Amino acid sequence: MATANKSISPKPRDYESALAELEQLVERLESGELPLDQLLGQYQRGADLLKFCRDKLAVVEEQVKILDQGVLKPWSDS
Repeated sequence: MATANKSISPKPRDYESALAELEQLVERLESGELPLDQLLGQYQRGADLLKFCRDKLAVVEEQVKILDQGVLKPWSDS
């Protein structure tokens, strides 16, 4: 029985590095220069990075709610 040799992309170090990689990936995808066999893998990596970023933002949002006694307040300049 043959096993699939599926490479697993490393988890990003932090939100900023994930966002930077995602931005670069979007540029490559939009350029139309990726070969078809790489396109799906890169799209999946982008989906993983997007989920990572959204999860990190959700955690921060919950922390802000706790700091503001459960009410998420809009940011203001004042």
